[in-house]
Amino acid sequence: MAKAHVKPKRTLEQNLPWLLLIGGLIVTFAALMLSIEVFNRLKNPNYVPVCNLNPILSCTSVADSHQAEAFGFPNYFLGLAGYGAISGIGLAWLAGAKFKRWFWRVIETGLVFAFLFMTWLQFETLYRIGALCIFCMVLWAFTWPMFWYTSLYNLKQGNIKLPKQLNGVVAFAYRFHAEILTTWYLVIIALILKRFWYYWKTVL
Repeated sequence: MAKAHVKPKRTLEQNLPWLLLIGGLIVTFAALMLSIEVFNRLKNPNYVPVCNLNPILSCTSVADSHQAEAFGFPNYFLGLAGYGAISGIGLAWLAGAKFKRWFWRVIETGLVFAFLFMTWLQFETLYRIGALCIFCMVLWAFTWPMFWYTSLYNLKQGNIKLPKQLNGVVAFAYRFHAEILTTWYLVIIALILKRFWYYWKTVL
């Protein structure tokens, strides 16, 4: 009996450039849409952004906060530039580009900053501003996997090195990468549900 052909699993090296390209494009589009909505409000104070769905899902509340300009200019400028660059890196990689170790370290540094900045904004959004921006949550959804799998790739390729004492932690991360990814999403969803449960229960 002929053996059934088993399609080989795609590797991290094969999947990561697609994640960077597609994820970067989606977040860049979300940042662009948010910037358009903000400019529309500047032109017309009575304009209601498409991302204002209810008292909780309200990008106006987020965009009007001081956290929306953490560095003295709108945060979406960082999104447009940073994630546009990430998508370009993914496209170049798919086209056959080879990047030096120092360049991967630059990418890693950028994604570490993006993840930490995003985490701070998540806290501020939930516990200081008290509202959610749909376009910002698109960024949340894609920043985490891009950071996570780029970090795993850099560790695997030796672009970044950790002390040998952490080899067990790294091996655990490789083995349970999908479970760790999913756990992060579930934690964020649980925090959102808990924080705004007073509202969600009124619409259930």
